[in-house]
Amino acid sequence: MAECRSPAAAFADRFDAASKGGALRLAELPFLTQVDIRVDPASPAAKDIGAALGMPLPVAPGTTVISGDVTVAWLGPDEWLVIGPEGYRFDLLRKALGERHGSVVDVSAQRTTLLVAGPRARDLLAHGCALDLHPTVFGLGRCAQTMLARAQVVLLPRQDGLLVLVRSSFAAYLAEWLLDAATEYLAPRL
Repeated sequence: MAECRSPAAAFADRFDAASKGGALRLAELPFLTQVDIRVDPASPAAKDIGAALGMPLPVAPGTTVISGDVTVAWLGPDEWLVIGPEGYRFDLLRKALGERHGSVVDVSAQRTTLLVAGPRARDLLAHGCALDLHPTVFGLGRCAQTMLARAQVVLLPRQDGLLVLVRSSFAAYLAEWLLDAATEYLAPRL
């Protein structure tokens, strides 16, 4: 069987080096399960999927609900992204939908997840993102589909930083951009 290799695996050492100063922490969180759900939010199927998740699907734009290590992000009026640990059993969500109108699709291979954390994380992301990332505006419980350095991403604030979900084909580009933009926050080398 072929070895799984994450889209930003080649950047692990450089992320570690950039994280040494304490102002920033950059890391890839590879192989998270990501499941796209499309269903009418007012339907019995949506309620059944929420029951399978152990939490209701968020209905307010740009919000998330979190239970343990699973996050459900609102992506549109009838679309959500479930983010869970590697191996998360999304088949329970398919079973909850059954034969009703909607879809539950594993999109885990479509994106990878980058963690941008530390006291300067929001400053770093602000270099390439037009959103107001201040914690009072974009704090826990929020999410956004936006552009970061001309790459389409999903941003999710966490206690320890922000998750940046980026398409696998843009992972290397965004990793390079993050490392370049981070240079002003790194301790000077002697």
